[in-house]
Amino acid sequence: MSDEPKYPDETAGIAYAGSAYAIWGLFPLYWRLLDAVPPFELAVHRILWCAVFVGALTALRGRLHRIADVFRFKPLLGTLALTSLLISTNWIIFIYCVAKNHLIEASLGYYLTPLLSMGLGLFLFAEPMSRIRLAGVTLAGLAVGVKAMAFGHIPWLGLALAFSFGFYGFFRKKAPVDPLDGLFIETLLFVPITIALIAYWARTEPGAFPSSNLVQNALLIAGGPVTAIPLALFAAGTRRIRLTTLGFLQYLSPSITLMLAVFGFHEPFAKSDAASFALIWLALAIVALEGRFNSAIAAEEGG
Repeated sequence: MSDEPKYPDETAGIAYAGSAYAIWGLFPLYWRLLDAVPPFELAVHRILWCAVFVGALTALRGRLHRIADVFRFKPLLGTLALTSLLISTNWIIFIYCVAKNHLIEASLGYYLTPLLSMGLGLFLFAEPMSRIRLAGVTLAGLAVGVKAMAFGHIPWLGLALAFSFGFYGFFRKKAPVDPLDGLFIETLLFVPITIALIAYWARTEPGAFPSSNLVQNALLIAGGPVTAIPLALFAAGTRRIRLTTLGFLQYLSPSITLMLAVFGFHEPFAKSDAASFALIWLALAIVALEGRFNSAIAAEEGG
């Protein structure tokens, strides 16, 4: 008899996780509503209002004592300080990509992330890797090479997104903390800096907040829940579905972003883009098929 865990709520889990990835894929539409705000200033507001919103949720959930416990445990706080820097960097770069019409490169970065994570595991942490996965990582490297030759330089934005989120995922998994508690601490650590920056902008130049444009003010504040809600959906989904299912769902977000970039924002999609994405999709298919193949073997041996 198989020891594979059962997932009676898998349909709900797919709905939760799928909704999270769909929202992440559609994020550029929201940030484009705030294109009058400079990208870095917009990212600063995203961090601040996310901290305010998640902090309110934390208080309503009666978990403020958990936050205090983390601040007393220095090793865990140090890990969350690192993940805070990584996720903040990722947000800043992504919003810059939205503002400067580099969404194709952004979607390339998020397609690369799972393959990059495998590479990091192999080269930095000496984790074992099958030949099939090694082939997938090699194809991803070729995809970056094709893009670099077409650009005349390395696609730094896509790689920065992939590296920042890949390392974020690695260190975040090592932090034994509730997802929303962790997000609150990650954003809370930057709150003094964000408040100082917003106050400085308000005094020395026409800052984005507060402004006479009430819609802009509301959109900036709403950036907090817009950031936190998909994370909560993702956390609810991951508890209800298999990792293999989650692995397929994660490509929904960059696929939506890519479609938005090409058909919504009319970014040019060159032959080099087609070649790069074809190599990455082939690599992802190889890795996914290996997972399915191993699951089928395990089911036969267990059954």
